[in-house]
Amino acid sequence: MTSFVTDDGVVVPAITADTMREIDRIAIEDETPSLLQMMENAGRNLASTAVEQLGPDWRNTPIAVFAGPGGNGGGGICAARHLANHGGDVILVLADHHEMSPAADLQLAIYQKTPGRTQSLGPFEPGLILDALIGYGLQGAPRGQAREMIQAMREAATPVISLDVPSGLDSTTGEIPRESVEATTTLTLALPKAGLFATAAGDVWLGDLGIPNAVYERAGIHLPQSVFDGRYRIPLHRQVPSTRR
Repeated sequence: MTSFVTDDGVVVPAITADTMREIDRIAIEDETPSLLQMMENAGRNLASTAVEQLGPDWRNTPIAVFAGPGGNGGGGICAARHLANHGGDVILVLADHHEMSPAADLQLAIYQKTPGRTQSLGPFEPGLILDALIGYGLQGAPRGQAREMIQAMREAATPVISLDVPSGLDSTTGEIPRESVEATTTLTLALPKAGLFATAAGDVWLGDLGIPNAVYERAGIHLPQSVFDGRYRIPLHRQVPSTRR
C-alpha cells in the first residue's frame, strides 16, 4: 500500500479516486460537513498556500486561477475570491462555464462581487497559476477547453499550484491519458491520492477539509487524530514501500 508521511513521522494512507468518492458521498449525505463547507475550506487553504509561496509582496504578483465547472473549480473560484478580497491581483479563467455545477456557480456569483477579474483564455503573464480545473474526477483524456487550458498552463514559465490533483493526471494510477499540468506544488484534499507519487505532482501538501474521523471510519479508513496537529495544511513526503527479502 502506498502512503505518505508527515514531518512528524505520521503515516497517511494514499487512496484511490473511488475511495475519495465514497468519503465525499458519506460527508455530503450526512452534511458532515456540507459540500459548500468543504469547498470553502479547500479554497481558503489554496489561497493561503498561494500567499505563503509568494511571500510578503504577494499582492504585487498577478495570479491566474484556472477553474473548471465542478467541485474542484468551485474550490478554485473560492480561492480567487479570498485572494481578491485581500487585495490580490487576480484573474479567473473559466472552462465550460455554461456547464457549471450549482455550487460552483454560487462561488462565481460571490467572486463577481470582488475586485477580481474574469477573462477568457488569452495572452497574459501571471506570476503564479492556480490549477483548479479537473481534480480527482478525471474521466479519460481532457478535451476541448480543458485541454487548451492544460496546454496553456504547461507552456507558461510560471509556478503552478494544483488543487487536489494536477489536471490531466489520473489520481489513482498517476498515469497521464494525454497530457497534464506539471505542478510545482499540489495541495491535495482530505487524504492524498495514490497517483500523486508521480513527479508531475511536485511537492505535495495536505489540506484539511474539516471532515470528521467518523466519516473516514465509515469509509474503512483509519486516520490518526494527530495528522494535522492543530494546522490546516501540512507538507507530505512520499514513502516508498520497503521490500522484504
